[in-house]
Amino acid sequence: MSRKPLLVELLTEELPPKALKKLGVEFGNQIFQHLKQKELCSENTQHRIFCTPRRLAVLIDEVLSTAPQQTVDVKLMPKKVGLTDDGSPSTSLVKKLESLNLSIHSVKDIVVRNDGKMDFLHIHHTKPGASLEAELQAAIEKSISNLPIPKVMTYQLEASFETVRFARPARGLLVLHGSQTLEVSCLGIVASDTTQGHRFLSTKKVIKLTQASDYEKIMRDDGCVIASFDERKKKILAELKSQSEVHGLLIDEDDALLDEVTALVEWPVVYPAKFEEKYLSVPEECLILTMKSNQKYFPLFNEKKKLAAKFLIVSNMASDDPKNIIEGNEKVIRPRLADAQFFYESDLASPLTDQVEKLKAVVFHNKLGSQYERVVRIQKLAISIAESQSINVEKTSRAAWLCKADLMTDMVGEFPELQGIIGNYYARAQGEDNTVAESIEQHYRPRFANDSLPANDVSTCVSLADKIEMLIGIFGIGLTPTGDKDPFALRRQAIGIIRILIDNNLDLRIDQLINWGKELFSDNPNVNIDHGAIKEFIIDRLRGYLKDRGASSEEIEAILATESNSLNLVQDRLIALQAFSNTEDAKALAAANKRIKNILNKNPALTNSINESLLSLSEEITLHNTIHALTPEINSYISDRKYGDALKLLCTARESIDQFFENVMVISDDESEKTNRLALLSNLSILMNCVGDLSVLSTQ
Repeated sequence: MSRKPLLVELLTEELPPKALKKLGVEFGNQIFQHLKQKELCSENTQHRIFCTPRRLAVLIDEVLSTAPQQTVDVKLMPKKVGLTDDGSPSTSLVKKLESLNLSIHSVKDIVVRNDGKMDFLHIHHTKPGASLEAELQAAIEKSISNLPIPKVMTYQLEASFETVRFARPARGLLVLHGSQTLEVSCLGIVASDTTQGHRFLSTKKVIKLTQASDYEKIMRDDGCVIASFDERKKKILAELKSQSEVHGLLIDEDDALLDEVTALVEWPVVYPAKFEEKYLSVPEECLILTMKSNQKYFPLFNEKKKLAAKFLIVSNMASDDPKNIIEGNEKVIRPRLADAQFFYESDLASPLTDQVEKLKAVVFHNKLGSQYERVVRIQKLAISIAESQSINVEKTSRAAWLCKADLMTDMVGEFPELQGIIGNYYARAQGEDNTVAESIEQHYRPRFANDSLPANDVSTCVSLADKIEMLIGIFGIGLTPTGDKDPFALRRQAIGIIRILIDNNLDLRIDQLINWGKELFSDNPNVNIDHGAIKEFIIDRLRGYLKDRGASSEEIEAILATESNSLNLVQDRLIALQAFSNTEDAKALAAANKRIKNILNKNPALTNSINESLLSLSEEITLHNTIHALTPEINSYISDRKYGDALKLLCTARESIDQFFENVMVISDDESEKTNRLALLSNLSILMNCVGDLSVLSTQ
């Protein structure tokens, strides 16, 4: 059986660019996987995926027209059901064979096997191999129905009243197996051996393929189409770098923008363009955003990474004289830059303090009040945090008061992504303290995983207050995250709180922060705060955060069992425990601690006070003296956050602990003696769990 390359191309109107790459991958992979499952191609068969603004395609190297026959063993039914007393097939067996397209003559191939409980009838029969045409039809239909299309269109076919649903109207279906066109169809289109190239640059209106394997070359040579997404992206990036070097400037390799532009062109060509330098007086973030988001241009920067008055265009048209293309794009960008300049100058005329007053008209949530009320709460909480950490209260108060002011500016109204950034610019221009201005921008940090933290103490206070107020308020009105739904990004807020507390080594207890937050809503009847649920939500995020940094579940739970309030202490405790946990002493002490925990769970200690006159055995006397001697020194190490030293010192108690358990009966018949020994174990447990609950680490 010969194997031939198989090509499937679906030609469409322009597909949504942000979804194109994913659509192409899913279209090609689903067709390939279906055919592989039907054994029409082997495990080693290679396939290539193509996607452009107007097509989704896949080329599979080696595909059979018919899959090999299969010999299958089918378990039919119990023998007593399938055969009559004289061994003839029963009516049930005949019907079963007919359902398998087998005749009564196949009875001779039936064998009897016992499955350990009863005899069953089995039959070996040859199953015809799958047909490529039939399975490809199913594969294409399945692939199209499962594509992750952001928004499906419904349209009517040109030749009938039939309506179909797809991302964009389909215009052609090319299916070649080697040189043969296969009779399949989809979306009301019957497959052919023709397609179309670039709308304007193609040398032929209709491109006919004679071999599936020629697809990529023919599309490039005759159609002016680079069918491979990755090849187009590579070409665009190379030309962007080349053009930026020609002008002695730098380019920001924005991968998301690069992907989007790659999805907009079939024959990419990069051209340089410029704008008037007067617009550089506008904050460069505004200009960059409008160039990237609205026009899909690549801004250029000087060696100091400051925006230059030049940009690069990725065009879908090649021209010997691109003057009209360049001037046309320069003409398009000019009014957008002028708008940004107008917004900037207009906003500067209104003090940020006036913008704060306007927040009274903006509802944050109908149960939580306006954005103005939220700012008041953030300010109160930020001041409490600043006072507790001896941070400048005046600057913190001012930064918190202005932190949301830019939400009312025209610039943020046009570019919501710039909130905070624009506030920083306006605050500086209006004479605010630099630290206050920075805090307006930085209080949003961290905005995503691996984002930088607020860079100064004031912005740290405001950022923490902003996140805690949001978390407690939204939890308080019952809008907790469920599954994938987290509209207020509370998980991200919790991770931000964790990172700020740990990385900035802030001596702030979670319970204290929640209590401060609760006070903010004390006069709001809509808010019902569950302190424990909020704390557990934060601790759950902490578990994930620590696990992402390499800690095991056992190590994390060992630390949280003894410290889940002061997050700034968690990391140092964890590092010390990780270094300690692989030692022989650690394993022995973990096992002993687990034993102590089990004893105390069944027989809780009534007191921690030791009656020394009741210590009759040398082993318990030694252990008591050891605990008495080690406790002050270990407590000193814990106070100084020298957790590794505390654990090393604890190891010196190993021998006395082992001797105690080997020779002392804790659960004595003498009630007083029993109470005294349980108190001894209780004191030992406190000492052993000074850094973390060692029993969690025990494998015994």
